[in-house]
Amino acid sequence: MTKARLLRLSVVLVSIFMILLIIVYWDNVGTAHFYLHTSFSRPHSSGAIPGITGGEDWEALPDVDEFLAKLLSSSLKQNSSISRKAEQLLVQGSSKPVVSNLEENVRGYDWSTHNARNSLDQEKLQIERQRTLREFCANSSFTFPTKERSFDDIPNYELNHLIVDDRHGIIYCYVPKVACTNWKRVMIVLSESLLDQGVPYRNPLDIPREHVHNTSTHLTFNKFWRRYGKFSRHLMKIKLKKYTKFLFVRDPFVRLISAFRSKFELENEEFYRRFAIPMLKLYSNHTNLPTSVSEAFGAGLKVSFSDFIQYLLDPRTEKMAPFNEHWRQVYRLCHPCQIDYDFIGKLETLDEDAAYLLQLLKVDRLLRFPPSYRNRTASSWEDDWFAKIPLAWRQQLYKLYEADFVLFGYPKPENLLKD
Repeated sequence: MTKARLLRLSVVLVSIFMILLIIVYWDNVGTAHFYLHTSFSRPHSSGAIPGITGGEDWEALPDVDEFLAKLLSSSLKQNSSISRKAEQLLVQGSSKPVVSNLEENVRGYDWSTHNARNSLDQEKLQIERQRTLREFCANSSFTFPTKERSFDDIPNYELNHLIVDDRHGIIYCYVPKVACTNWKRVMIVLSESLLDQGVPYRNPLDIPREHVHNTSTHLTFNKFWRRYGKFSRHLMKIKLKKYTKFLFVRDPFVRLISAFRSKFELENEEFYRRFAIPMLKLYSNHTNLPTSVSEAFGAGLKVSFSDFIQYLLDPRTEKMAPFNEHWRQVYRLCHPCQIDYDFIGKLETLDEDAAYLLQLLKVDRLLRFPPSYRNRTASSWEDDWFAKIPLAWRQQLYKLYEADFVLFGYPKPENLLKD
């Protein structure tokens, strides 16, 4: 009887050892393209605690999970020591970014000096932003779609905005039209996920825009399933617990104006075919539209801001497909009531917030956050942009984006919602 038990125990131990060998092999070979060193975890149980919050009882995790969490922490330290020499090289080339991309030159940057340390009490500001978010997430009287679901309930395809940097233990949820291009550049530099002639990029502004937005450049949560299978959701939870998580937001209505300007006032072939043509047909009664955006612009056929608002409010829009990421609500992109973010930045205070965040992440000696665009869409433009939008539409639009206003502490635009 004793021999049989010893045999079963041996089989179990050998199996665990083989699994760990596979894990180590996969992390060091299978993910070499991303320079990652990650670990597995067991599948989550059906009774998993909803959400990922600061008060979650991670001490109750099984021993294997505790071991994997420690392994993850140790791998981060190892990555830090291994990459120290490379980081020293980064310092040499990051004192002042050089604008080398034609598009960036055309847009123009604000290189004016900003006193980040003295302009805002960042620590208190972060406490207040997080308090507001947590209070409304916990407030049962404030509801919006998907609020009550747990992290386990979020479909895998909705986790594609969470970018992971395993080298420094950072998770960034990107929100389009909120400086996401430059934050993606920062993540590429930190994670060394993209090479230029065999050498990792050192300067964020050296990275071409087409590479920045290429999905293959970034490791995102939705890719975990392909790599880790049933272990993926548990591994996400360990990283969410151990890593520093941040996002940047902006006034929801101003973000819509910015999205409209960049996607429909400039010639964009993809957005013309996917969105402008249907809008022009449905809301402007145009037929026989040109097949190319250059022809349409030449003929004076452009989507109006009114067309765009009608499209957002049309119930058929969501039935056909989810909102495009450039105007999808932040709560649907980043799941702030399911993920406990350590840092909430705002575009309105981008320079100060970015400088403070890089200090918190202990990477401010490696790189500088790229400067702001001079032509950034201003909140003072709201009155002009919405002047010709009927009051009823404005009120409906606010309801559509109310959760973003409330969760992130943006005041209700009363002047736009009353006669």
